[in-house]
Order: sequence, then structure tokens, then C-alpha cells
Amino acid sequence: MSRDSVPGTARRLLVRCAAVLVAAAGALLSVGIFLQLYVRPTSDDWCAAYKARDLGVLGLAKDFYLTQNGRVTNALVTGVVYADGLAGPRLLPSLLALALGLCLVLLLREALRMLGFGGVPLLVLVAVAAALEALLFFAGTRTYQALLWAPATISHTLPTVLGAGTLLLGIHAARRGGTAARGAALAGTFCVAVAMGMLSEPFSMVSWAFAATAGVLAVPRFGLARDRCPLAWCTAWCLGVPLGLAILYTSPGARWRRAQQPEKASPLSPEELTGTVGDALRILRTIAAQEAYLAAVALGLLLGLAVALCGPAGPGTLGTAPRWAGRALFVLPPLLVLASVFLVALGLRSGYGPTGWTYARTWTSFMTPLLLTLCLYGAWLGRWAGLRLRARGPAAPALAVTAATAVALVALAALVPALRQLTSDTVDRGLAWDRQNARIRAQVAGGARDVGYRPLPIGNLAEPFYTRVYRSDWAARCVSEFYGVDRIHRL
Repeated sequence: MSRDSVPGTARRLLVRCAAVLVAAAGALLSVGIFLQLYVRPTSDDWCAAYKARDLGVLGLAKDFYLTQNGRVTNALVTGVVYADGLAGPRLLPSLLALALGLCLVLLLREALRMLGFGGVPLLVLVAVAAALEALLFFAGTRTYQALLWAPATISHTLPTVLGAGTLLLGIHAARRGGTAARGAALAGTFCVAVAMGMLSEPFSMVSWAFAATAGVLAVPRFGLARDRCPLAWCTAWCLGVPLGLAILYTSPGARWRRAQQPEKASPLSPEELTGTVGDALRILRTIAAQEAYLAAVALGLLLGLAVALCGPAGPGTLGTAPRWAGRALFVLPPLLVLASVFLVALGLRSGYGPTGWTYARTWTSFMTPLLLTLCLYGAWLGRWAGLRLRARGPAAPALAVTAATAVALVALAALVPALRQLTSDTVDRGLAWDRQNARIRAQVAGGARDVGYRPLPIGNLAEPFYTRVYRSDWAARCVSEFYGVDRIHRL
């Protein structure tokens, strides 16, 4: 077989390997989405469900702004999700998984297009996106909270989808739109950014850091951007997010929440900064201990090999950019990820104290950039190796593609035990909850004002009677409001 046949042979092999990865990652995601059928209220669900029922969407937003935490956007989304009882929380995981997967595929395609690397089979992009999603949802320490618990996904998964979608709309308007379309895209970006500031503080801080860095690189005089559209988009985002955070921070609800810890030291004090660094290091050690994240590097290798074997052999757009640009793109992503980990740890420590770093559901705010960064480094290595293997005929590239796929599959297999446990816990709790719910509903229908409740914990989330003092048991109070009774007692 001649060397000229390498691209065709490589494409066929890449498509086959991508199909295997899509099947593997898709199977993991399918199990997670299937579990949405067994999602039942727990922890904040109880409060959100009864308040959405009794107050409505606008009433819930007012409650959040005045008495809870100031997250108006979060309240609006919560009100919509719980508007039809449990239907919204059960449907949300599949909607988020599909939306995030689509955004990742489109972002990968746009990134390759902007870098001048065409020809990569679409199925390869789908495989990379699906596998990265599986890592995001199932490789952490709080798998139930990352995908199935609506209060967490609204605050920490939905922002990633909204941010990615807004970025894609901005790219589309900059490439194909006229002046009016670009202006509309900038106005929309600003509005989404303001809303983001009142939806998720962790993601707001992380996205602001990335947008500010991108905005500096997009200054036209540096030669990386052809016009002012990228700079304008980054500016709109960087102006909108602080405005949203300011509205949240000055709200009566946020002031009330801060007043619950009056003795807490300033987050910028030497003692708190030292503690934050320690929390960030604990987060990084926890992530490094999960071997499944090696799949992100292997996926990057596969993507880089696809670029080298299916696309042109030239340097791409970076070849015409200033020399410092390539160095910046090589160095900045991990620095931004480290800064993001620190910012999230700072926020968690400010809100939850020394144990805040364990709230792994918030890690989604920086885990997506982290996984993409690991994938990026793998892609650089894969393209470098692919260009050299391409000159040796079809055997060497085929071996490299097969090896990268095998490593990714082995790493993804490390997710299976956690997913199996998640499946058992979720299904068992869902069935037990249904039996208990039927009993309580029957008692309430019979006129009972004090009903028995047996806690059904899942996902390290609070359930009624987590504290011995009933007056301090907010979960029990929300359960009693949910069922419309005066009090619940423990069975």
C-alpha cells in the first residue's frame, strides 16, 4: 500500500475507533440518563418543589432575592424546572446531557476550523465530546449531584451549557452576520452574562477569568484577531458578569446569608488565603487520584492524530500567527485552570468554611476547562506524532490510533464501578421513596397533621433529621410544607 493511501486508510480506521468510543461513552451516558426516571426529591428539592408550587416562578425569584441568597436567575430557572412537580427534575438530566454534548461537538469543530485544521471526521468529534461528558458526570466524587440532582445541575452544569451556547452564537454572528446580527449577539452576550452572575458565582468567576484573558489576546494590534468582534464579545461578557454579581451581592438575601457567619475572617486575610490554597491542593490531589481522567489525554491524542492524518500537513493558522501566540496557547490554559480551582475553592471556603472544598458538585465550573485542557495537550502531542508517523506508511498511524483508542476505553472503564453503585442507589431509593410517598399521601388524605418519615439519604445530601434539634432541621420543615402537614416525625 502506497504512502498516498494513508489518509484514506486512516480515516476509515478513525471512524471505526470513534464508533467504538461513541458506543462506550454513549452506554455510560445512557445509563445516567435512564436513572432520571428514578430521581426523587431530597435536600433542597423539597424546598424548591413546595415553593415553586405555592409561590410561582416570580414569587420564588422574590424569595431568593429577599430572603435566601440573591440568585434571581437561579430562582427563575428553579421555578420553571419545578413548575410541574417532579417532571422537570426528572427531565433535566437528559436535556443537559444532550445540550452539553452538542455544544462540545460544535466548539471542537469551530476550534479546528479557526486553527485551519479541517478534514476531521464528525464521528471523531462526537466521540471526544461524549467521552468528555462521561468523565465530567461520572469521574468525580459526587456523581449523583453532578447529573441527577437538579439544584446542583441548575447551579453548576447549566451555566456551562449557557456559556458555551453564547460563545457559539457569538462565533456564528462574527463569521456570517452583518452589523445588526453582531450587535444583537453582543447585546445577548451581555444579558446572558448579567444573568450568569445571578445564577452561579463559581462559574461566573471562572468564565470571567477565561474571557478576560481571551479579550487581551484578541486585541487587534497583537495580530491574532482579524477584527474587533472577539474583543467586543469578551468585553460584553466581562462587563455583564460583574454587574450580575453586584446585584446578587447587594441583595437582602445575600446580606442575610453573610450575616449567618459574622465571625468569619475576610477571604483575603492571610489565614483564609492559606486555607484556600490548601483546599485547592486537596481538590487537585483528589482529581489526580482518578485514573479515568487519563481518558481526556487519550481523546486528545486521537483528535490530534485525526488532524494530522486526515487534514493538510501544514502548520495551520498558528503558522502565520506571531511566534509568541503558540507559546501563550501552550502555557495559558493550565494556568487559567489552576486559577479557576483557586477561585472556586475561595468561594467554597467563604460560603461553607473549612469543609467547603468537599462540595465537588461545584467543581464542574472548572472541570470542563480542565478536561478540555488535558484534551488540548493530548491533541498537540497526537498531531506532532501523527505528522511523523504519516510519512512511514499506514501501519504506524494505524497502531497509534488503535493505542489511543484502547487507552481511552480502559480509562473510561474505570467509571463503571461508580456508575454501577449510582444505579443501585438511585433505583433502590426511588422505589423506596414511592412506597413512602404513597403511605404519607394516604395519611394526609385521612386528615393526619403529623406524619412519619424515614430518611432516604443519597449522594451525600441532607435528609430530614440530619440534626437532633427539630427547630434547626430545615429539611424536615420543607418536607412538612411539601406534604402540607404541621410536622413530621422520624420512623
